[in-house]
Amino acid sequence: MAMMPKRIKFRKSQRGRIRGNATRGNFVAFGEYGLQAVEAGWIRATQIEAGRVSATHHMHREGKLWIRIFPHKPISKKPLEVRMGKGKGEPEFYVASVKPGQVLYEVAGVSEDMAKETLARISHKMPIKTRFVTRRHGL
Repeated sequence: MAMMPKRIKFRKSQRGRIRGNATRGNFVAFGEYGLQAVEAGWIRATQIEAGRVSATHHMHREGKLWIRIFPHKPISKKPLEVRMGKGKGEPEFYVASVKPGQVLYEVAGVSEDMAKETLARISHKMPIKTRFVTRRHGL
């Protein structure tokens, strides 16, 4: 089952817009290598799960994977062929709102080549542009 919050204060949220760069979660904190967002966008819970599955399949249970984003935002949709009005539609899926610079996934316990291949596989599943980053030692 796709990721979603256990409890939420409000069932439906407004769309909003993503402005600025990420100030939190913008460096590799847990692993040695990471996948960083280059542009802003919404990443669906199913896309996050697809990235996790492809990474664990490629790494063959060696190394560790961290997912640094979580889909908190509900996106509602009205059914097909419904007339205008009659209120907002029901929540259809959840997304993670991502800003440029935010680290999406992290990997440790594997070689750099293996990490690059694994994170490249994840990036193919993502709807936004990403880049490979390494941990900054000494900070």
